[in-house]
Amino acid sequence: MGRSGFAYRSNRSDPIRFAGGGGMDLPASRGRWRKRSARSHVPLLVAVLVLLIPVSLLLSSAYSSLLRSILPFSGFGGGGGGGGGRRCERSPELEGERFLWYAPHSGFSNQVGELRNAAVAAALLNRTLVVPPVLDHHAVVLGSCPKFRVADASDLRAAVWDHAMQLLRERRYVSMGDIIDLSPIKAVVRTIDFRVFVSLWCGVDMRKTCFSGLCCAVSGGGSLSGDYDGCRSLLSGFGGSENGCVYPVQDDCRTTVWTYQENNDGALDSFQPDEDLKRRKKISYVRRRKDMYKALGPGSEAEGASLLAFGTLFSGPYKGSESYFDIHESPKNRRLQTVLEKVEFLPFAPEIVAAGKEFAKNKIKESFLCAQLRLLDGQFKNHWKATFSALKEKLKAVELEMKKNKGSSPIHMFIMTDLPPANWSKTYLADISKDGRYKLHTLKESDELVVQTAEQLMAAEHGVRSGFIPQNIANTRKDCDPVQLPEILLYIEESVCSCASLGFVGTAGSTIAGSIETMRKNNVCKL
Repeated sequence: MGRSGFAYRSNRSDPIRFAGGGGMDLPASRGRWRKRSARSHVPLLVAVLVLLIPVSLLLSSAYSSLLRSILPFSGFGGGGGGGGGRRCERSPELEGERFLWYAPHSGFSNQVGELRNAAVAAALLNRTLVVPPVLDHHAVVLGSCPKFRVADASDLRAAVWDHAMQLLRERRYVSMGDIIDLSPIKAVVRTIDFRVFVSLWCGVDMRKTCFSGLCCAVSGGGSLSGDYDGCRSLLSGFGGSENGCVYPVQDDCRTTVWTYQENNDGALDSFQPDEDLKRRKKISYVRRRKDMYKALGPGSEAEGASLLAFGTLFSGPYKGSESYFDIHESPKNRRLQTVLEKVEFLPFAPEIVAAGKEFAKNKIKESFLCAQLRLLDGQFKNHWKATFSALKEKLKAVELEMKKNKGSSPIHMFIMTDLPPANWSKTYLADISKDGRYKLHTLKESDELVVQTAEQLMAAEHGVRSGFIPQNIANTRKDCDPVQLPEILLYIEESVCSCASLGFVGTAGSTIAGSIETMRKNNVCKL
């Protein structure tokens, strides 16, 4: 599911731009520096002190000021800067704990792939995994590893923080732990929800990300004075390595492939930029295989940091190698091998799986075929002919099989597509919808089953419950205004497709199709 696909395409229409340098543009909505009044007079001593501020702090403060200008938080502090050790483990509940944070990006299926790799890294390095929110589709993008054109890790982390704050402001926050069932790894990987982590670690109030009482109780920031921009700077790693506090991992797919126990630490990876690319792009990157445990585990500079902050942790196969993360087996480490086996498939939350089963059993009621047709997003909008051709061939095969078994028409088919029904005219979908040999079934976000499932899902609070909760407030509840119900149609549709007894046909190259195939392989509908 997470390993299919590799190259990412930067899209200038993406709603979130990477903050933090690299010459990348910030959206106009973030405002500009406020101009000082011509009548104001700054004492000479203050002016001298301002000039002596390190450049790195000036840069971090710039981003913080931009955030202060758009975020309606009274808790923003004036510290900005790199954050420093003063922001580390401010809550006694986190004393002695060490955490791993990373920057997810791109579409949902890729975000799940990163979650799986992050769980492996957390287990290997004996750290508690900070479980992020579900990001909007391509709200944060990586770039292209094959073209050696990717965003810096600090910029990715800042973009994830900014988008998380956007979700908070718009009351649309939902945790990956709410959507993905983390119970299979609970015994081998320690986790903490992002809302709980930043509330305790930074003292910021995250209750606007909550739906129910437990989340409201554990995400309020306590009595600490919250500092959103200071927390952003720390998690992004703009200030570099903070002594005993944050260790930002800057290695990315242009220079590094993470491994474990391969006895080739530092060796050249098989995939390198070709001479033509080096000449045209004027790059000199060299990709080396690096043992993650040796580089970031015991005895390393990173070991003493309370927070280990990665950029991307997504990886995919490419030209005989992996783009970034090549830890798939560990015969010498039984615990890690167990983690690797368990993360191979992380199912949806029980409420989502149950909704898919219910629709298949009570709405379709017959054996059916599922067709996942991705037609509008990215590269897929240019491959309609191939996508519809695959569906035609699958229907011919199903019809032939039904004739052999003397089955009766019509053939029931569940259609999962990003093309709205209003736009089906003059497409193959319009043809089969009018053909009496087929009976089509679809779901909408507004359907009662989807809405009820979303309510049940958010009320369950899986994201918060699956991870660390301070013992002193584990059984308390607080009232707060609930967030909006999340859009979960995609996940229920995947669950429906896992129940398709006549087979499945997906869009070539789609990670969603890969996800459904994995669900079917693991017999989710029969569990």
